[in-house]
Amino acid sequence: MKSLVFAISAVSALALPLTAFSQTDAAPTRAQVRAELQQLEQAGYDPAKGEDPNYPVDVQAAEARVSAANGATAYGGTSSGSSSSGSRATTRPASGDELRQIYFGGE
Repeated sequence: MKSLVFAISAVSALALPLTAFSQTDAAPTRAQVRAELQQLEQAGYDPAKGEDPNYPVDVQAAEARVSAANGATAYGGTSSGSSSSGSRATTRPASGDELRQIYFGGE
């Protein structure tokens, strides 16, 4: 029994490093990042603004201009949607009866 446990643990320990090689996505190179930043700057984005309250909107607008100039389709790229998950939005605190129903299974 001990030899079976030892064999299983040895095989799993030897197989664990193989999962590190399974990644296929390569990080962008420094030159690619610089080229993308230059494209955004040419499209009107200014990263030197500092504390800009319109930061996400400015970047998304510049990315949309760059993707339009590069002939991108509607697939991928930036999107202006939103998502939510979970339960319904609560507009008021729960009453005592509602709390009992939540915590004690609808008594």
